[in-house]
Amino acid sequence: MATYTTETVTSTVRRWIVPAAEPWGATSAEIGRAWTAAQVAYREHHAIPVGQALPGDALRFHVRGEEIVIEFATEARTQ
Repeated sequence: MATYTTETVTSTVRRWIVPAAEPWGATSAEIGRAWTAAQVAYREHHAIPVGQALPGDALRFHVRGEEIVIEFATEARTQ
């Protein structure tokens, strides 16, 4: 008889969305605020202390229409 387990994986994507409509785009100040907020949230979620470098792939940046999107994803497993 086969023995197995199951698990359910729930993914959560957190996003910070900065308007960047042409012709002006987004300001560095707005991108900087969103980037900082995303870094703080990532640190809190993964319990990474301030001063310790984040992994290079911690945050992703995307252009979506007339927005710049900063995001990270997390997974939670239950059995």
